[in-house]
Amino acid sequence: MYLCALKTIGMTGQKTPTALGTEKIGKLLMQYAIPAIIAMTASSLYNMVDSIFIGHGVGAMAISGLALTFPLMNLAAAFGSLVGVGASTLVSVKLGQKDYEGANNVLGNVFMLNLIMGVAFSVVFLLFLDPVLYFFGASEQTISYARDYMRIILYGNVITHMYLGLNSVLRSSGYPKMAMFATLLSVVVNCLLNPLFIFVLDWGIKGAAWATVFSQLISLIGQFIHFSRPTQLLHFHKGIYKPHKELVDAIISIGMSPFLMNLCSCLIVLLINWGLKEHGGDMAIGAYGIVNRIVFLFVMIIMGFNQGMQPIAGYNFGARQFHRVIDVTKLTTKWGIGVATFGFLICQLFPELIVGFFTTDEELTSAAVYGLHIVFAVFPIVGFQMVSTNFFLSVGLSKMAIFLSLTRQMLFLVPCLIVLPRIWGTFGVWVSIPIADLTATIVTAIVLIRQFRKFRQQQAEAIR
Repeated sequence: MYLCALKTIGMTGQKTPTALGTEKIGKLLMQYAIPAIIAMTASSLYNMVDSIFIGHGVGAMAISGLALTFPLMNLAAAFGSLVGVGASTLVSVKLGQKDYEGANNVLGNVFMLNLIMGVAFSVVFLLFLDPVLYFFGASEQTISYARDYMRIILYGNVITHMYLGLNSVLRSSGYPKMAMFATLLSVVVNCLLNPLFIFVLDWGIKGAAWATVFSQLISLIGQFIHFSRPTQLLHFHKGIYKPHKELVDAIISIGMSPFLMNLCSCLIVLLINWGLKEHGGDMAIGAYGIVNRIVFLFVMIIMGFNQGMQPIAGYNFGARQFHRVIDVTKLTTKWGIGVATFGFLICQLFPELIVGFFTTDEELTSAAVYGLHIVFAVFPIVGFQMVSTNFFLSVGLSKMAIFLSLTRQMLFLVPCLIVLPRIWGTFGVWVSIPIADLTATIVTAIVLIRQFRKFRQQQAEAIR
């Protein structure tokens, strides 16, 4: 059955899995990264489009209310990445090992895990939404905006989880372009629905949330159609949905690093909101909401390179071609640093222009420009740190990836956010971010160099 499927894949234009171990690294990275970059950039536009339309269509206070939802959004993303990243890496490794039955079982388990986690998350937080939002820093002026937006996002949480999880499987199974188009479709629909729902139907901030949910649902339907075709190497069929303990454990183990990273992000955004509320008020929180969206755009572009690198590194690690793993990591690092440097230059030279896309409010603009200058102070090194952490995820060394993630967020950033605002107020909140980036990058560089040395030794021993 699988031989027939492989023949069909060749006829439909899918990159055969074996090409990941033979073609030039640069060519492969572009083939996989460009669709992923477009997809990840488009994905970041979800939130940016929401913020832009909310800022101009509802008001500055609504942007502050939207920023209050970030910790909860990060928490939802944590559970989504737990499954999505773990499944993506596991599918790549199994394809590298020619274990096609195992790869199909991963697909089925991804479906079930996203369904269970998505429903459970929505139910719990819908029951306690207001107390949670007040805990995140909401005031009487911002709670209604945050509640209206987040309630609808939670209604569609299962759709979001399933859409992101299946997109990860699409990329790692040789369909990066299809994953890209799924994301682009949802972004285009979101851009069309936002002005319709906010301005024409006058739904306000609720309209932005409904636009996000509906747009993801449309792409999810397309993904279901793809994976329902029996001619595909990976497809839905009887027997793959039953949870396999070893697969679930492997998915969770590999996905634990981004899960913890997003969990830490929830805590970090919470501390940032608390610090900004205490020292700067609701407008300061809104300013962070804008800065966060801008940072997210460049981070997602780097993540696009990471996702392009992931199946290449995973396959070659499974095939024990360690020199190719090193080569793709080095090339991805160069591109990651380049993107981060571009972000640094743009935000330092033209901050008012960038913030102007989100708001015309003078107080909010001034606060956002101030934060933008500080947060992007050492941004070029972020590209290196992100790619290096993803390298360990790509080859299944999840413990090291977890260590690096926790180093930046828990060992450096959290203590800074606790101590520095007490000394420098609002400046202390903002400056904590570049300080943590700098110190974490030094640690990451040391760990990465040591791992490369191990790979070279293993490669040399294999040749002997």
